[in-house]
Amino acid sequence: MKKHFLLVLILATYLTTAYSQELKDINEPVFKSGEQLSYKLKYGFFTGAEAVLRVEDGDKKIDGRPTYHIIADGKTAGTFDVFYKVRNRYESYVDRNTLLPYFYTENRREGGYRHSDNVSFDHTDDRITADKGVFPFKGKVFDFVSAYYFARGIDISKIHIGDKFDMEYFLEDGIHTLSITYMGKEKVNCVLGTFNCLKFNPTIIPGRIFRKDSKLFLWITDDNNRIPVMAHVELIVGSVTMDLTDAKGLKYPLNPINK
Repeated sequence: MKKHFLLVLILATYLTTAYSQELKDINEPVFKSGEQLSYKLKYGFFTGAEAVLRVEDGDKKIDGRPTYHIIADGKTAGTFDVFYKVRNRYESYVDRNTLLPYFYTENRREGGYRHSDNVSFDHTDDRITADKGVFPFKGKVFDFVSAYYFARGIDISKIHIGDKFDMEYFLEDGIHTLSITYMGKEKVNCVLGTFNCLKFNPTIIPGRIFRKDSKLFLWITDDNNRIPVMAHVELIVGSVTMDLTDAKGLKYPLNPINK
């Protein structure tokens, strides 16, 4: 968990937009090539990290099918960058129609730690091939990056407060499940304005960073874009807040209540 701190805080956030007992095929993506989202993570009053996610046209076809190339970059900032430098990149190639992942890579530099992984998804034989082995799966399984972009298009119009749901993703050495609870609607302020949002509470696994009773709350725009505006997570010491600082190339207009 420690080695995946930025990944959990920045990317696991996006899985909360999914609500369905069975993940159905998406008719049309709610994003387009050229979309770019920027975030800052603050520890108290200090900016500890920055993250940028962007969507590009895939530079290669998979089995003759066109793809999106989705890239997520995370890095430490300010004083944190001096004492514990982080430079992480996560990339996913997904089918432009189904948004299922074909290929995922991660390259992480966290202090003196180095890690990379290359993951291929075979949706015909239901098999994932990664650096640590081959893993069979059933149904729809994603990497962290593709999970968010798939989930943004799922219909949650019938969701009720207290509803819980799961989404499966592959990470490093196996298939994992993230459980999320819907908490209701709230108005949230960020640099770009005030937004009507959907609030979620994903389950946290206690460890070196999170307390046994730590809570993670996430706020997603209640509009056609479905982008995270803010996240707040309690740590063993203090807490971290993630704020949306910029949004470019959106498929639909960004609609703050006020700026």
